[in-house]
Amino acid sequence: MSLIKNIRRLGENHNLIKHEQLVQGIIQTIDEGTLRRGDKLPSINNMVSELGFARKTIVKAYEELKDRGLIESKKLKGYFIISDETNITMRIALLLFAFQRFQEDFYNTFRKELGKRFQIDVFFHHNNLEIFETVFKNIRGRYGKYVIAPIPNTRVTTLLKSIAPEKLLIIDRYLKMPKSYSYISQEFEESTYSMFSALLPNIKKYKKFVFIEGTQDSPVEIRRGFNKFLAEYGLDGEVKQVFQFGSLKKGVLYFLNSDTQLWDLLKDCRNNGFVIGQDIGVVSHDDHVVKEIVSGGITTMSTDFNYMAKLAADHIKAGSFTQIIMPRELVQRNSL
Repeated sequence: MSLIKNIRRLGENHNLIKHEQLVQGIIQTIDEGTLRRGDKLPSINNMVSELGFARKTIVKAYEELKDRGLIESKKLKGYFIISDETNITMRIALLLFAFQRFQEDFYNTFRKELGKRFQIDVFFHHNNLEIFETVFKNIRGRYGKYVIAPIPNTRVTTLLKSIAPEKLLIIDRYLKMPKSYSYISQEFEESTYSMFSALLPNIKKYKKFVFIEGTQDSPVEIRRGFNKFLAEYGLDGEVKQVFQFGSLKKGVLYFLNSDTQLWDLLKDCRNNGFVIGQDIGVVSHDDHVVKEIVSGGITTMSTDFNYMAKLAADHIKAGSFTQIIMPRELVQRNSL
């Protein structure tokens, strides 16, 4: 049956309002195989002429179908079918830094909490501004919701503002945006300072405190919190970008942001016969079950990414407005 006939027949069901007739009519025509991927839908003007519906009713129906990921609009060309998965309530673009362990935890919980009615397409920007811009431009306008871990950069802020506030959720890193935008983010500077303050008696056992910052995508707020702590308590310390084999020294406490650098340090510690928690101290960013076990247990400060993912899924399902700064947890183990 043709699209117009399907829509008119659904009009016989007085329980459906006009924009629902349009949505269900297009979905039914896709399910029948009359409309297929790549097919062009009638223009808004043609639909108004054929059905006598108000223009805003047609626009509302087409926007809902865009949110479901069934159609897309091409500038100056019209609306086209891009998917035949009509059982999907909404397609979601999830743009993350990389598929690291904690981001994998986020994805798995997010997927589980949303269930099968939502399709999640995952993309990665690797903290590379050019990659972020390319991915963003390719996904913009094709999804009902966008869940994005941003790069703190004014160009990224400008891009994100091009998405309607009700369609965007910023996760992980905090980014200053207009008040109408939702976020579930971490806070690094004050939490780093306060957690180290709580560990002060243990930290004072060591003659020096060294922060191995790691990659350039490390939040600058962590370094600020670290330096604020050193200055506040008059402690000797420094920030280094990378850990170098052979540089390990007794009586030094090491704080590592990168797991890769942590494993290198633990290997160097074993090679030198140093005892962690006695000869040297270790604090790591982001908790993991391995850190409960290795070397008698590594002290960590971390955000619960599974809980962050649950909150993000709740936000999507409820269509709510959310602004949450996630708490960070200090887990003290034998490495101090």
